[in-house]
Amino acid sequence: MINKENMLSDDEKVTQKTENLHLRREIGLVSAVSLIAGTMIGSGIFMSPQWVLYYVGSPGASLLIWAACGLLAILGALSYAELGTVIKESGGEYIYILRNIGSLPAFLLAFTSVMVVRPASIAGISLSFAEYVVASFYQDCPMPQVVVKCTAAACVMVLAIINCLNVRLATSIMNIFTAAKILVLLVIIAGGMVLLAKGNTQVLQNSFENTVTGFGPIGVAFYQGLWSYDGWNNLNSVTEELKNPEVNLPRAVMIAIPLVTCIYLLANISYFAAMTPSELLSTDAVAISWGIKVLGTWTWIISLGVALSTFGSANGTFFSGGRVCYVAAREGHLPDILSMAHVNRLTPSPALIFTTFISLIMIIPSDFSSIVNLFSFTAWLFYGITISGLLYIKIKKPDIPRPYKVPIIIPIIVLIASVYLVLAPIIFSPQLEYLYVAIFILSGTILYIPVVRYKWSPKAFRSITLHLQLLLEVAPADKNQ
Repeated sequence: MINKENMLSDDEKVTQKTENLHLRREIGLVSAVSLIAGTMIGSGIFMSPQWVLYYVGSPGASLLIWAACGLLAILGALSYAELGTVIKESGGEYIYILRNIGSLPAFLLAFTSVMVVRPASIAGISLSFAEYVVASFYQDCPMPQVVVKCTAAACVMVLAIINCLNVRLATSIMNIFTAAKILVLLVIIAGGMVLLAKGNTQVLQNSFENTVTGFGPIGVAFYQGLWSYDGWNNLNSVTEELKNPEVNLPRAVMIAIPLVTCIYLLANISYFAAMTPSELLSTDAVAISWGIKVLGTWTWIISLGVALSTFGSANGTFFSGGRVCYVAAREGHLPDILSMAHVNRLTPSPALIFTTFISLIMIIPSDFSSIVNLFSFTAWLFYGITISGLLYIKIKKPDIPRPYKVPIIIPIIVLIASVYLVLAPIIFSPQLEYLYVAIFILSGTILYIPVVRYKWSPKAFRSITLHLQLLLEVAPADKNQ
């Protein structure tokens, strides 16, 4: 009897093997909660609560800003949950803008996110991790920057290997590191409760004295707080890998973000219980200063917690950022090779490798943080565009099946907040750099017209794509239905 499989050519066998290639649904509810909370809890809550206090002037107003940031993150995430159950594709804002608004704004988002914002965030978080790791070896002298940057580069490389090897491995590490960082924050919270029980209640006395009001300062304070909530929308970037997304997407949001908000508020109360506002404003690392005053020789627990927190946050950012790159390529907005997945491991390894490469470049300059700050207002610009797309389908297409639905007032509030957060830093602190950022984003149009609109693709690109496919053992992947 003739074996038909043996009669197939090698190319036909590969085609047959990869015909139904797609990313697996490996993310359950626990991993979904860990992805949101683990990405949100980075270095922000340990390092920069003083900046919210700096702009609003009082502990009471500071706590209100942290609570309001949490509420805004919840409302934004609930709006995204409805989008994610209507448009069941990975890619987050990119795919929602593409489906609801149009190709050009979606391309500009992908261009900005993949080339600057995501890699700069990964580089920044990795550098924070490196500083805490290297500091333990240079306690009595300044840290050599080359050592810090090499450690950060090693962190990025380790993350790349983990995420390229196996989705389940990446999510398991996310779960472990999320649990570890929450445990360290619980230590801070418990210490604060002990101080309050002993009578250190100055945080509750005249807590709104010296409060600063105004359109600009409150807007900038919101930016500082929202930086610590960044990641509330990450689960929407991996919807196709989420088990039962109609149920688990809104459920994970309602577990993770209120949990993080409560932890942030209690941690801030603990900081105020241990330090006066002037002491808090004078430190560059609030959690470490808190540890020195409360834990003494056990302060290393906080340092370890920050290192674990930043590594876990970098892993979450890397995980979701690679998917945005992968989906944008699958839609024809980036090179085809980035839309492929490993034929055996079923990970979007080309997109992850590309993200790694750009992130390593971002580690080289010393002023990457200014890049992130300048581009942060664009995040809320694209959030606003995304939410306007949700309002469009709620008004114009009310009959679309929706497993999950939010009241229309919620996306309206988020849209108003987005407009405010885009305009506040420009009005309060106008800088020429904002114009440069706008020019950079719009420069994506120069690429969009020939590459996407007219589908220009030199023959050399096809040859390079084929060779990279063979080298990386990848093939085009289908969407999960």
